[in-house]
Amino acid sequence: MSEMTRRRALKASGLAAAAAAVPLAAVPSSGAAASEPRRRPAHGRIDTHHHAVPRKMREWAIAQGLLPPTGGPSWAQWTLRGTLRTMNANGIAVGVASAPVPAEAFMDRKTAVSGVQVCNESLAELARDHPTRFGFFANVAMLHPDLAVEQAAHAFDVLGADGVLLNTSAAGHYLGHRMFEPLFAELNRRRAVVFTHPVAPKGIVQVPEVGDWLGDFLLDTTRTALSLIATGALDRYPDVSIILSHGGGFLPYMAGRAERWGREDGGPDPAKIRPALRRFHYDTALPTSPYATPTLLAAAGADRVLFGTDWPANSAKEVRLNTVDFDRDPGVDGRAHRAIVRDNALRLLPRLAKRLTG
Repeated sequence: MSEMTRRRALKASGLAAAAAAVPLAAVPSSGAAASEPRRRPAHGRIDTHHHAVPRKMREWAIAQGLLPPTGGPSWAQWTLRGTLRTMNANGIAVGVASAPVPAEAFMDRKTAVSGVQVCNESLAELARDHPTRFGFFANVAMLHPDLAVEQAAHAFDVLGADGVLLNTSAAGHYLGHRMFEPLFAELNRRRAVVFTHPVAPKGIVQVPEVGDWLGDFLLDTTRTALSLIATGALDRYPDVSIILSHGGGFLPYMAGRAERWGREDGGPDPAKIRPALRRFHYDTALPTSPYATPTLLAAAGADRVLFGTDWPANSAKEVRLNTVDFDRDPGVDGRAHRAIVRDNALRLLPRLAKRLTG
C-alpha cells in the first residue's frame, strides 16, 4: 500500500497552483461562493473511491512488512465505526471498498495466492455483513496473469464482487501491455468493471517536499489510459468498463496534445481520442471541484463521472470539505449532480443496484 503521504498540502499548494492557472472568471471568489445558495446536500451518495483495511487484511500487511506493527499511516488505522461515522456525516449511503495493494507485493506466487485471498475475503465479509452499505472491488495478482484470471472468476462467482481493482502499473508495465490480455479477455467476457488505482511511476525520482499523490499518481493514471488507447486495448475489449481515479489524472486536460500525437508522432488516429475519453469513467476524488470540473465534464460528460472521496487516505475533515465543495460547484447542475452522486454508479454496478433496490 503506497499512499504513505497524502493531502497535507492540498490547500496550501496544489489548489493554489491550480487556481493560478485558471482564469479568474471561471472560479468564484470566496465571497461569491458564500453568497450563492448551497445546493441541497445529497443523501444516498455512492462512493466508488472508498478504501478499507479490515483487521485480517491489516494483520496480513503487517506480516508481509507492508505496514508497521504499530503506528503507520493514518489510513491503516481504518475502523468500521469511524468509516460509518464519516459516511453518515456526508450523506454517503454506500462505499464500494477497495484495497490498492501494490502489484509488486504479490510478486511471489505463493504470496499472491494467500494475499489476494485475504484481501478479497476481508472485503467480501464487509459487504456481506453490511450489504446495503458496502460493495467491493476485488484484488487480483496482476503479475501472474493465469492466476489473476482465476482470482477474478472466484471474486465474481463466489464472493460477489462488484468489479476488480487494477493498479495503473505493475512492475513498470501499464494496462495496455500484452501481459494483461488474458485478464482483459476474461473481464470483457464478463462485461466487468475495472477500478484503476495509481501508484508512483516506476523509476521516477520524487520531488522533495512533494508527496507522490500530488503529481506522480496522476501521471501514472494518465500513462495507463494512454497505454490502453495506444495499444488498441479499448477497442479490443469494448465491454470492459474502466474507472480512472482522481478525475482521470491529466488525461482530460491534455487531450489536444494526444490528438497531435497521432498527427505528428505516430500515435493513434486523432479522431479516436475524443471517443476514447468517453470510453472511460472518472471519479471525483482528485478532488475535482471546482477547478477541474468544467474540463472534465466537457471531455467526458456528466454520465461518465462517479462520486469518490478517497476515504480514509483522505481524512474525515477533507472528505467533508471536498463534499461540500462538490455540492456548491457552479459547474455541476442539478441533473449532473444526481447522476454523479448516485445514478451513474447504480447503472454501472448492477449487483450493487440489485442489493439496494431489490
